[in-house]
Amino acid sequence: MPVFVHGNPATAAVWEPLLAALGRDDVTRLSPPGFGSPLPPGFGATADEYHDWLVAELEAFGEPVDLVGHDLGGSHVVRVAMTRPDLLRSWVSDAVGVFHPDYRWHYLARLWRTPGVGEVDVARRFGGTVADRTAFLVTRGVPADVAARIAPHQNPAMGRAVLAHHRSTTRPTRSPRLAAHRPGLAVVATADNTAGTDVQRWEAAAAAGASVEVLEGLGHWWMVQDPDLAAKALTRFWESVPGSAA
Repeated sequence: MPVFVHGNPATAAVWEPLLAALGRDDVTRLSPPGFGSPLPPGFGATADEYHDWLVAELEAFGEPVDLVGHDLGGSHVVRVAMTRPDLLRSWVSDAVGVFHPDYRWHYLARLWRTPGVGEVDVARRFGGTVADRTAFLVTRGVPADVAARIAPHQNPAMGRAVLAHHRSTTRPTRSPRLAAHRPGLAVVATADNTAGTDVQRWEAAAAAGASVEVLEGLGHWWMVQDPDLAAKALTRFWESVPGSAA
């Protein structure tokens, strides 16, 4: 059973074009707290808390799943592959490169990790009107219909989650090798500059024992830029995983 986890600054709507292309009726989308679902009282939005949240969600399925993650969701996926491979049949992530020992935070992440500067950025990014936020997402490559479903959920709570998550993490402390207990696929969208260099992504994928799917010319929002291509890549990978049909 495929389970999808999105990242920042999105909601589960970001998967809709891809899911339409997959044409399956057994897919589940999970929304991390603050990213399309409420921040529970006392939830600090740290990387460890997101890991524990995802583990609890996966335990509830009662069977191993095919876990797919994008952006921060991709990082959560790799961490679960490292710590709880029993919950997975396979995993897919576009964020494997952030676990490379030489990974350097991308520009926006460096802003968000900086006190004061980060607050100013998220206030601007998640402020304004829904129409403003929709238009901004469109400039970043998100189709207008999908952007219009994401923008209403971009709010101060999402901003707090973005800052807390990025400030709770440090340089990678776990080797990608720990994710090698289950079949993995590293998505390398060549125009995405948030998940490390191409070399870092390939080396981290190799350490994790993961296959690599190169999406030439696609960027951070690869799942909406070419959903048909993405669906074919996922289906091909799932069909290659030993065991029962995906």
